[in-house]
Amino acid sequence: MQSRYALSFTSGGLLSREGETIAAVYLDSHDWQATRARVVDYNLLQARTNSSLVRVARETVQRLAVLGDDEIALLVEGSPTERHHMMWAAACRRYTLIGDFAEEVLRERFLLMTPTLDADDFDRFITGKSLWHPELDGLKPSTRQKLRQTLFRMLREAGLRTDPGDIVPAVISERVIEALDRRTPSDMRFFPTTTPFTSSGDQVER
Repeated sequence: MQSRYALSFTSGGLLSREGETIAAVYLDSHDWQATRARVVDYNLLQARTNSSLVRVARETVQRLAVLGDDEIALLVEGSPTERHHMMWAAACRRYTLIGDFAEEVLRERFLLMTPTLDADDFDRFITGKSLWHPELDGLKPSTRQKLRQTLFRMLREAGLRTDPGDIVPAVISERVIEALDRRTPSDMRFFPTTTPFTSSGDQVER
């Protein structure tokens, strides 16, 4: 039995701006609990309500916590594109559903030169995964739609998909490639790219 998919990623989109702000606070203390408390106490995300602040801060911290300190530093000192790519990788690590979709649908369609990604692709993915993840069977249509909308918003904000549905090849910087490629299997698998990467210790080109 596979572990259940976490489906609580509908608070915001990619959270790139929030990620940059919280990453800078974290690098001062290297303590996530202290970081979150400071962000909330001083409303560093400039949220309109306290409930929104707490929710978004919690969600952003949970995503950033799956990154290493060197990757956190990239969020602060990197370019906007590098920051978007790191936040996409963080979302894929934090939420297995997003990571599976990125690898099995987004990347595969790109490599097969099928340059679009639409709602039907997401629905087929969910239907297929429900065979092993019964929690997906019980989703209300409105919940499934919200998950799809949020995921597609993340892809747009990461620069990987246009609103009309075209897949955008990822142009990833060398230092982001190096950071993502340290993991086994390589987290480059989450991106629509033909850049060679290391998988289980072997250099492969797709």
